[in-house]
Amino acid sequence: MNVYVIMKQTFDTEEKIVLQNGNISDDGVKFVINPYDEYAVEEAIRIKEQHGGSIVAVSVGPERTAEALRTALAMGADEAVLIADERIGTDEYAVSKVLAAYLGKQSFDVILGGNFSIDNGSGQVAVRLAHLLNIPHVSSITRLTLNGDRAEAQRDAEGDTETVEISLPALFTAQQGLNEPRYPSLPGIMKAKKKPFQQLGLDDLGLSEADVAPKTARESLSLPPARQAGQLIKGAPQEQAAQLVQLLRNEAKVI
Repeated sequence: MNVYVIMKQTFDTEEKIVLQNGNISDDGVKFVINPYDEYAVEEAIRIKEQHGGSIVAVSVGPERTAEALRTALAMGADEAVLIADERIGTDEYAVSKVLAAYLGKQSFDVILGGNFSIDNGSGQVAVRLAHLLNIPHVSSITRLTLNGDRAEAQRDAEGDTETVEISLPALFTAQQGLNEPRYPSLPGIMKAKKKPFQQLGLDDLGLSEADVAPKTARESLSLPPARQAGQLIKGAPQEQAAQLVQLLRNEAKVI
């Protein structure tokens, strides 16, 4: 079973967001594997443990993304590929186009990715990739069972569970609850240093800068307003309700 995991490196969820000249500052920031992508890596390892085969972790990003890929190798991936090129646009269109150019030349049975990225809340890359590769996909999976060239996936359908059967090769995105990602062990970290690590650019993929020019642009970026102290409303329930309506109407101006 040849499994590819598409990954993104994101801010640590504990990091404080700081804007500088209209952009998010990354000075001194700790970066990690996008948490939903960690579920994808763990599921790939479990598939290999059950069915054999190999796992390749792939990411499009700056040079620092190598650290996230090294973590995936330490968890149990066999190879890593970093596609780093300053000419690649940063929107979902550009990233999915680059991934499709790479994966279109590979032999795979399963592609796994996270349900969405926690930094910008985007969940488009994997779905766009499946479309470009012309393969079926199931998003937000919480369980995956493979049997030959068939797969049965359970997916989170806005609170309900939906069961989907599809043929392989296929792409799946991981939802929280799919598994519990393992921590890299010390032997795993040591072995990761010797595992194949390939770095590619646009020229290696036969793409030009025009091919991956972004289709979307961010107009502006701002932090939410500072949270203000709450108010304690006292009195009988009828009095509290009247005060609440008055505050919502006159201070918050939401009604």
